[in-house]
Amino acid sequence: MTRSTLRRTLRRMYWLLALVLAVSLFAKFVDHITLLKGSGLEAALKDGYEYLKDMSLLIATGGVAYITNVFQKRSTFIEALKAEWQDIIQTKSALFTYTQLEKPTVEQYLETFCTLSETIDNMRSVYRNVGETEDLIGLYPYAPLHDMRRVLQTLDPRKGGTIDAETRSLARDAILQSFYALRETFLEELDLEEPDHPLLISGGRRVKKSGATGRARRRQTFEQGRQGKAGMPDARIDELLARLYEKENSTAKPWRPVTGAPNGVAQPARPPG
Repeated sequence: MTRSTLRRTLRRMYWLLALVLAVSLFAKFVDHITLLKGSGLEAALKDGYEYLKDMSLLIATGGVAYITNVFQKRSTFIEALKAEWQDIIQTKSALFTYTQLEKPTVEQYLETFCTLSETIDNMRSVYRNVGETEDLIGLYPYAPLHDMRRVLQTLDPRKGGTIDAETRSLARDAILQSFYALRETFLEELDLEEPDHPLLISGGRRVKKSGATGRARRRQTFEQGRQGKAGMPDARIDELLARLYEKENSTAKPWRPVTGAPNGVAQPARPPG
């Protein structure tokens, strides 16, 4: 179920619910309307209100089941879209790799072509063609995939001749342009949201300082002591790990400056002797 179909379905449900509530409210207070008091319409509305009241549980259950089914269909559709998008990404990577080859073999070309062809055909498991009828084929929903195919076919080694670097570079740029156009429209269907904690700057680095809370260091010391009492199956392993730990945390890195004790935390227990 596409996003637009989901919205139309929910909109119809909201309107139907609003209509039922409005009619029920009107029927509830119809006896306060002088013009309708004692009329056949008043009796019909009262009977309708009693019917709705008696059937409210069944109506609510049916409504919940319908909405649940709608969202299950949407969830299934989203999973299919995600799978198709993964295929598209893998296809783009395969095409990009192929355009880097100076002398591709026929086998490499056929493998890349089949990967792209499968992606194109798999789209039919997600969408039908736009404008398709019983008599008309319609239009493929994401034409950039066919643009990629046509570009790839220009690099078929079976056509003979050499494919120079400039030709491969142009083909690669055409494939990437098609992919970016496809990505911009295809991902709109996934209802993606902005992250709550994005990192929007280039050259980002860790902001937190090295170290840990006193409670964490005490916990670490306690665990080291408890493990030391348990004995050492192979002291060489503990010695190796302790040495590697100290070396790593005493070596300054751009993202991990060394100030005082390595990494600002207690060291692992060293084996005795």
